[in-house]
Amino acid sequence: MAHDKDVLNCFCYTGGFSLYALRGGAKSVLSIDASGDALRIAAENLALNSLDLTRAEWQEADVFQALRKLRDQGRTFDFIILDPPKFAPTAAFAEKAARGYKDINLLGFKLLRPGGLLATYSCSGGISEDLFQKIIAGAALDAGVDAQIIHYLHASADHPVLLSFPEGAYLKGLALRVCA
Repeated sequence: MAHDKDVLNCFCYTGGFSLYALRGGAKSVLSIDASGDALRIAAENLALNSLDLTRAEWQEADVFQALRKLRDQGRTFDFIILDPPKFAPTAAFAEKAARGYKDINLLGFKLLRPGGLLATYSCSGGISEDLFQKIIAGAALDAGVDAQIIHYLHASADHPVLLSFPEGAYLKGLALRVCA
């Protein structure tokens, strides 16, 4: 999926998605996280996997600010990954979290090239799958793009959810394609 593509991995932590993109033949991968410690581990992971250091760039920054800076610089990408930490631990934080999810996804859509892919995630128990999809739809609308859901993303079968605790289904995501 990443072959010969420019990839942006936001909230990259220790670089899992970045390593997969590089292994998949990405032309370049820009990985952004606020944690310098996590980025150092990510760089070590890159070296341990004998991947091409010249195709990887690590940036320690606040992702919200970094996305705005990339937009202002006119940068664009073929594939963007948005995998932020938990914005809403409970439903009481849903409104604030919704603003954060909309902001990063709106900027993500603006940074995508036509035909580009966006993988966006939420690990917030206070945000339902339905609400998450509505937030992302609003971000696409505000960004002025048409996007298609190409895949719904969930936790794997080894992450069961108790019927008595629906918030346990906190892992959710969407794989989207921006129509050309």
